[in-house]
Amino acid sequence: MADIISCPSGLAGRIRGMRVREERVLADRKLAKSGGQVDELLSACWEETQEAGPYTFADTKVDWGKVLQGDRFYALLQVRVLTYGPEYAFAVPCQAATCRARIDWELDLTQLPVRSLSDASRAAFMAGNRFETTLPDAGKRVRFKLMTGEDERRLPQLQRAAPEKLLSSVLAYRVQDVDGVDARDKRRFLEDLTLRDADYLVDEFDRVDCGVDTTLEVECPECFMRQEVELPFDRGFFLPGQARTARRRERSTSSQA
Repeated sequence: MADIISCPSGLAGRIRGMRVREERVLADRKLAKSGGQVDELLSACWEETQEAGPYTFADTKVDWGKVLQGDRFYALLQVRVLTYGPEYAFAVPCQAATCRARIDWELDLTQLPVRSLSDASRAAFMAGNRFETTLPDAGKRVRFKLMTGEDERRLPQLQRAAPEKLLSSVLAYRVQDVDGVDARDKRRFLEDLTLRDADYLVDEFDRVDCGVDTTLEVECPECFMRQEVELPFDRGFFLPGQARTARRRERSTSSQA
């Protein structure tokens, strides 16, 4: 089964659902460690490009390393929908310290909000992937980039190298330069930002980008607290049958304890 999709940036093409042979990609630990699973799955399931959007590819084959993060996730989401249908069930623990009950939740993946790439952002991306904004507290003008597949693979390595500096690692990677700040001093400048400036900068990243909103509001069945969670994106997302089996085993073990 195949379908034609149009990604948030305008990249459009024909995709198919996953087949049994794609299971090897999901099971490949080397690919998982390098962050190459998404590229492999998309390359396997993307059958034809009908519109290149803001990208320039050497031939008709999509170079997923150069594709925006938002487009990549949207395409992956559609592959999953085409493979299993739009329903997605998952479980998360309640965030209330006095509760921590299991929350079983289900949603329609096709109903997640999608933010398209604006004309201004498309032009800036095509002109070199450089975006500008001015920090409210520091008063400095900074230039930053949108994340592509290549960045998606590199960023986790940087974060693992300095897990105690997660925010500054992200900012240093995405910010290209700052007015009046030497390139050698960029990291120090970013670490000295006020949290208001840091929050503003992250909001600017999102404002000019495209993609799928994966923040969900769920309700605990025990304490009825409503809370925001991120859409779980793990092995169960691609192999829901195995995830259901694992959950049944957990419930069985809990009931026998």
